[in-house]
Amino acid sequence: MQSVKIELLEALAAALENLSPGAGAKAAYESPKVAAHGDLATTAAMQWAKALKQNPRQVAETLRASLLQQAAFVRWVEAVDIAGPGFINIRLKPQAKQQVVHEVLTQGARYGWRTANGQRLMVEFVSANPTGPLHVGHGRQAALGDAISSLFQTQGWDVYREFYYNDAGVQIGTLASSTQLRARGFKPGDAEWPSGENAAAYNGDYIADIAADFLAGKTVKSDDRAFTASGDVNDLDGMREFAVAYLRHEQDLDLQAFAVKFDNYYLESSLYTSGRVDATVQRLQAAGKTYEKDGALWLQSTDYGDDKDRVMRKGDGSYTYFVPDVAYHIAKWERGFTKVVNIQGTDHHGTIARVRAGLQAANVGIPAGYPDYVLHTMVRVVRGGQEVKISKRAGSYVTLRDLIEWTSKDAVRFFLLSRKPDTEYTFDVDLAVAKNNDNPVYYVQYAHARICSVLASWGGDVARLQQVDLAPLQSTQAHALMLLLAKYPDMLTAAANDFAPHDVTFYLRELAACYHSYYDAERILVDDEALKLARLALVAATAQVLHNGLAVLGVGAPEKM
Repeated sequence: MQSVKIELLEALAAALENLSPGAGAKAAYESPKVAAHGDLATTAAMQWAKALKQNPRQVAETLRASLLQQAAFVRWVEAVDIAGPGFINIRLKPQAKQQVVHEVLTQGARYGWRTANGQRLMVEFVSANPTGPLHVGHGRQAALGDAISSLFQTQGWDVYREFYYNDAGVQIGTLASSTQLRARGFKPGDAEWPSGENAAAYNGDYIADIAADFLAGKTVKSDDRAFTASGDVNDLDGMREFAVAYLRHEQDLDLQAFAVKFDNYYLESSLYTSGRVDATVQRLQAAGKTYEKDGALWLQSTDYGDDKDRVMRKGDGSYTYFVPDVAYHIAKWERGFTKVVNIQGTDHHGTIARVRAGLQAANVGIPAGYPDYVLHTMVRVVRGGQEVKISKRAGSYVTLRDLIEWTSKDAVRFFLLSRKPDTEYTFDVDLAVAKNNDNPVYYVQYAHARICSVLASWGGDVARLQQVDLAPLQSTQAHALMLLLAKYPDMLTAAANDFAPHDVTFYLRELAACYHSYYDAERILVDDEALKLARLALVAATAQVLHNGLAVLGVGAPEKM
């Protein structure tokens, strides 16, 4: 039906151009809020009435007459009605709605995809420091980043996934010292162990595992590094390198369990060793956007909308954390990524203004508003009606792997994507494993499996369904299903533009519900061969779109359940 909608949009543009030169460029359709009003609608008459100095209803009448003369309307439209002050409602012929079935079956996994646009996009996400296992918040970020990447791929972008992490900061020093204490036989609670609310130590059991493997002289490998332990308890530098490689390997296992892959791992330390941080500071100073005060170097970030100027270099000579962020984003720009999306927790909200201010002040050609940010809240985990706050392995939080082991990769992904990123979310473990219609991922996957069961019972070649006559698809339920299939491409476009993978989950739940209603209303494997084949084509197309949408989310589409 995409081809039909394109033809009808071109016809509307031509009719509007006849009314007022230039108006055709703004031609658009929307879906009527009440299905009974029609299949497409346009408010163009009301939008242009003032410019034309006419009553909106008059404009609607003129526009309706012009549309009915357009070849596309003659071919695909059953009726054009005017409602209220000037709404134009369009009712399509059955064969127009039926086109979507052929489109889906012909295009298969590429249905809904746009052609390559030649533009590059970087999505930076997870970016967890290698100081412990990935927690549930990292899981939400991984699901969001991967799904947003997939959404942009459907829109023709060349997408690059990047993981950025701090491999040389204060937290890494704490990791090394905690591991050394464990290697010397101390544990949390001992007098020698740092204690107190702000004690510099990691208490999880995983620290003991790192220490034991270090003393055993083991070699650890991750996606971006490898290191062999010396086994010397006094080798603090070696212990630091070993612990980072060990935890990067652990994070890789978490990400593998979650089916997330990255194109690159970028180290914060490289920004210093390559001279990028110093070069960035020099650029800002040369641009006249810094000043000295109280022994510190400040950025005039208020010149770019920040609520106050920010310290760049402290009195002790160390840089504040947003300075390497500015250097990192200049590097992204220089690497050819004209569009960048960062997925981060809401606790990073304060960095947005200062990073963008630094990028503008550096005067390297980066546009205002670069990069884009998607901020997410943390996740509460409930099991057996009680909130779960700790993990034996992590010590103080639920890990991503805990959640996957308790439920499944598919459930974790779908659930973590089912709400807007910036809304609070409670992950109900019991609901995630329930095999009923209250479990949204089960509900959607069951619809796909149910269709596969019907197709298996039929036993024919699904490819044959691309050519069947769809004229028998005349029922209200069939038309509703076809119209919903036709909305899939536009839904993907809107979801990508809004960084909103939750829109995909809403759509899939609606499509599953529409299919279940259709299945309950009409028997598919009937004796009438023409009717059976038409219905099989419709449900096969529905299965394909369910599969496509789940793939965008990184969720499987099982054929049996």
